[in-house]
Amino acid sequence: MRTMRLGTGTLEVPVVAVGCMRIRSLSKAEAERFVHTSLELGANFFDHADIYGGGRCEEIFADAVHMNNDIRERMILQSKCGIRKGMFDFSKQHILESVDGSLRRLKTDYLDVLLLHRPDALVEPEEVAEAFDQLESSGKVRHFGVSNQNPMQIQLLQKSVKQPIVANQLQLSITNATMISAGINVNMENAAAVNRDGGVLDFCRLHGITIQPWSPFQYGFFKGVFLGNDKFPELNAKIDEIAARYGVSNTTITIAWLLRHPAKMQPVTGTMNVGRLRDCVKASEVQLTREEWYEIYRAAGNALP
Repeated sequence: MRTMRLGTGTLEVPVVAVGCMRIRSLSKAEAERFVHTSLELGANFFDHADIYGGGRCEEIFADAVHMNNDIRERMILQSKCGIRKGMFDFSKQHILESVDGSLRRLKTDYLDVLLLHRPDALVEPEEVAEAFDQLESSGKVRHFGVSNQNPMQIQLLQKSVKQPIVANQLQLSITNATMISAGINVNMENAAAVNRDGGVLDFCRLHGITIQPWSPFQYGFFKGVFLGNDKFPELNAKIDEIAARYGVSNTTITIAWLLRHPAKMQPVTGTMNVGRLRDCVKASEVQLTREEWYEIYRAAGNALP
């Protein structure tokens, strides 16, 4: 698996991350096979969150991998915190308690990366800074990032937070590419020209923040996958055509489309299927041409101005 630097930090990571939100759908034997196959493929970056399965997903993962010191050093663990029932919470107390909970469930002493999950309207950057400092000094968290945040929200945090923000996890797929379309349609009077996220794509590139696209196969907000979906005939035809050209699957081309962007993104897969995971990993070996990238973009219904 090809690797990259996460943000401006020192952490070298695979270009494809393994999302573990659905791991509780697997039997114990299936979970063991999935996690160990991931490691064999070099897909050793595992993305978690304290809310996935109410914490059960982290527990299932730790049991599946038979967590110990040796295997811990072979993997990179990322988790997220900040979502609570009926609210978002970036208070110092909640961040610290959430990390302790994740460490306990994952059976480890530290997280390689902690992300703040969804923006908290009541965030106090000074409290976040205190929490990050305590987590860093104690060795419980080594790198920090955010999820679903726009440039101003990140800048507000960095007013007090001294640690670099190494990642921003954002929804992005071929069919959910408004952050790309807004940049293409600058100065146009059409819906695609609406800047919905404060220019987060360019901001992250300027500041060396790695974008981690989540739900790379979904359209809408968890409405379903677009691959093989008769709602997207032109897109599927184009992806299948290019997949045949490279001798790979449509899954591989979908991830390769994200990896082709010069922002050097790290897509987060959500599959628990070993075969599809292999196809996702294969994308690190495929370099789409500029023409192919734009053909796929247009086939998704995105018109060029």
